[in-house]
Amino acid sequence: RPTVLGKPFTRWSVRKLVDHLRRNNARPVRIGREALRCLLTRCGITFQRTKTWKESPDPAFDAKLERIEYAVNERPDRTFAFDEFGPLGIRPTAGSCWAEQSRPDRLPATYRRTHGITYFHGCYSVGDDKLWGVNRRRKGIDHTWAALRSIRAARPDGGPIYVILDNLSAHLNWKIRRWAARNKVELCFTPTYASWANPIEAHFGPLRQFTLANSHHPNHTAQTRALHAYLRWRNNNARHPDVLAAQRRERARIRSERGLRWGGRPLPAAA
Repeated sequence: RPTVLGKPFTRWSVRKLVDHLRRNNARPVRIGREALRCLLTRCGITFQRTKTWKESPDPAFDAKLERIEYAVNERPDRTFAFDEFGPLGIRPTAGSCWAEQSRPDRLPATYRRTHGITYFHGCYSVGDDKLWGVNRRRKGIDHTWAALRSIRAARPDGGPIYVILDNLSAHLNWKIRRWAARNKVELCFTPTYASWANPIEAHFGPLRQFTLANSHHPNHTAQTRALHAYLRWRNNNARHPDVLAAQRRERARIRSERGLRWGGRPLPAAA
């Protein structure tokens, strides 16, 4: 890094690196910018965007992930995921679309949020690959409870079900825990800083890409209608290549890229 060598910047440009090599008193190296660029390419060094990651300090990290893995892999027909997506504001949202060359589609440059915000309370059935939910003005215990009741109603046979959700205070309320115990609903909480362990996260990416990006909804009613129209299409085309590709991109974004399973545990060593 340049800072290690006492330089007042955090990254090299090819021009700065060439200048540094030429001024190196111990062993000056005279090389042109294009030759240096080719040399870096041959060595597999390219200009890339920096990635970030965060370790989970949860002491029950392994136990929570193992329970989630059991529910997703061994009992998918009785496993559901729940989370809130938002906040969703009313403002022009940049995106991408097909347009005539040099004549891109344009949105008004206003970013005032005059309509407040909403949150999409989403429920996902792992076995059925179905996504549904409602828009609410806020997060809260009552809305979480309503979502859990809709999940429980999806399996009215009274058998046990598993619900994966994060550690939001509205999810940890003692009333919800007591209701879950009475109704055979096992709440599988994701570890701290590990929202990527929730399967529904991979489906929020396509939701953002196909309903919010490149949009300018006039109000929350129009935004909600567009969102639910996409949900109907998505549930009828769950295996569409565009949906699967968007889900893969979202999984790659939210999981660590350090070769770790679930973003935090080393892959098993090859025999």
